[in-house]
Amino acid sequence: MKSSAPRFQLNEVHLSCCGDAGQVPQFLYYQRDLWHVDLSNINLKGGFPNWLLQNNTNLRSLNLANNSLQGHFELPFSPLTDLSRLDISKNSINGNVPIEMGVKLPSLSYLNMSRNHFHGDIPASIGDMNSLEYLDLSHNQLSGGLPEHLAMGCFSLSSLILSNNSLQGQMFSSKFNLTNLGELRLDGNHFSGKISDSLSNCTWLSTLDVSNNELVGGIPRWMENMSSLSTLHLSNNEISGEIPRWMGSMSFLEEIVMARNHLEGPFPEEFCNLYPLKLLDLSVNNISGHIPSCFSPILLSQVHLSRNNLQGPLTNAFRDSDALVTLDLSNNHLTGNIPNWIGNLSQMSYLLLNNNHFEGRIPLQLCNLGHLSLIDLSNNNLSGTIPSCLKITTWNEGSQEYVRYLADVGNVNSSFSNDEPIEFTSKNNSYSYKGRVLTYLSGIDLSCNKLTGEIPREVNNFQNIYALNLSHNSLIGSIPQVFSNLKQIESLDLSHNNLSGAIPPQLVGLYMLSYFSVAYNNLSGSTPVMTAQFSTFEESSYVGNPFLCGKPLPRNCSTSGPSSLPKGSTDKGLIDMTAFYASFCASYVVVILSIASVLYINPYWRQAWFYHTGEISKRCYYFLEDHILPKRFHCGN
Repeated sequence: MKSSAPRFQLNEVHLSCCGDAGQVPQFLYYQRDLWHVDLSNINLKGGFPNWLLQNNTNLRSLNLANNSLQGHFELPFSPLTDLSRLDISKNSINGNVPIEMGVKLPSLSYLNMSRNHFHGDIPASIGDMNSLEYLDLSHNQLSGGLPEHLAMGCFSLSSLILSNNSLQGQMFSSKFNLTNLGELRLDGNHFSGKISDSLSNCTWLSTLDVSNNELVGGIPRWMENMSSLSTLHLSNNEISGEIPRWMGSMSFLEEIVMARNHLEGPFPEEFCNLYPLKLLDLSVNNISGHIPSCFSPILLSQVHLSRNNLQGPLTNAFRDSDALVTLDLSNNHLTGNIPNWIGNLSQMSYLLLNNNHFEGRIPLQLCNLGHLSLIDLSNNNLSGTIPSCLKITTWNEGSQEYVRYLADVGNVNSSFSNDEPIEFTSKNNSYSYKGRVLTYLSGIDLSCNKLTGEIPREVNNFQNIYALNLSHNSLIGSIPQVFSNLKQIESLDLSHNNLSGAIPPQLVGLYMLSYFSVAYNNLSGSTPVMTAQFSTFEESSYVGNPFLCGKPLPRNCSTSGPSSLPKGSTDKGLIDMTAFYASFCASYVVVILSIASVLYINPYWRQAWFYHTGEISKRCYYFLEDHILPKRFHCGN
């Protein structure tokens, strides 16, 4: 565009799409009649174009979302009475939210300033926006409390999103008029006290997220009357007491997330009535008892019950939950066999049953799980062999039909935004994974069980596996050479088994491998060549294999020289002389003590012993006297 003023005046500009547009187009500076401007998602750079608001008094909507704009956001000199929609989210705008926001933009119905760098307090003047229906100030650095004027004046507000700031104090005081709220997200702040009783007047409330705050007390009784509530997130607070049984009568609940609190008592059997339930996260609490057999919502797709005190067998719980993608029951006290019907849950991707008391064999029915990405059965009492038909894939490899399925059941959007963490051990450390990372995670952990037999040669089924841990079992046989085909593997632990034979030299082709251990087996031969990733592995990766040699072990594989001999040996032979003398002396002492004990117990044998000893002594004396003594002592007589 030429720098001179253009001859045209526009009413609407829509350039939203993608790509890199550079600076804000200069011709827009000369526009005075704009009504609708949409310049979102084109990576605009430079300072925020405050002149757009100043020059266009008839502006009705402005969308500059998802760009790279910086600087301060400033209000025009005169109020923009026609502006109803303003979206400047996902930029790098800083400074305070203007104090006169409600005065200069009184007609806003939609205001989104999220994901910027705003700081300071929320202006009380926002309460003057009587038409405001949607307010999103999340993911900023705002502080202070919620203005009472906002809670009283914005009576049309249906969505209030203030997540991930540094807001504090009580949620709402008694002065509360937001009765039309359908969505309230206050998570990721420092709100304290109890969940505000003022919310009991929000009869249309469908989403309540107050997780990651400092709230105390129990789950309020008035929630029983929230007939529209479908999403309830209370995790990471100090909420205590039992889970109310009346929650089982909330017929629209689709998501219950109350992880990392102080909830206790039994798992409510009334939850069997929650037919629409899709997400249940009660992990890291103190919930005890059995999981009711009747609990099997058909739409349930995610279950997180780890780190509780759940007991007993699974029986039929989750049996009819055909939509299950994630089942995390780790770190409990569950017993019995792993049910065969888990193999019928065809959408299962993440199965975590580790750190329980399961026993018996690994069900062959698990081979039916065609979308299985992660399976952790470690630290149980499982026995038998590893099913050779087990298959592992990654979510991002799945078919487009499966991707669409996950979106339909509400687990993911286009970027797999699952915020419920999954804990998995790899590289000898435990990590927590969530969100998009899960699309690339695949692994098997069968460690710390009583598994026997050989490692299946069908490990080719694990082509893109990230971590494989078979340690602390009783596996035998050799390490399959086909491990060299696992080109994406980063963690491989086969330690503490009874594996024998040589380590396949082809493993040096695993260029992604960052953790490797075959320690404490019966392996023999030479260690792999110290090249590429294998040059980073230390002696601890191979220790405990007495017939293994080569770097980084102290024994080299040469047949000559003292370094080829076992520790304690010399160049005179392969016998450890120190051990020989010690064992000889011990044996001699044992024989003497045995003879003495027998003679002490049996007097007849004792008399015969002394008689024969005396006769032998006499004969020895006479022999010496006749043959040796005359030569040395009798020559002078």
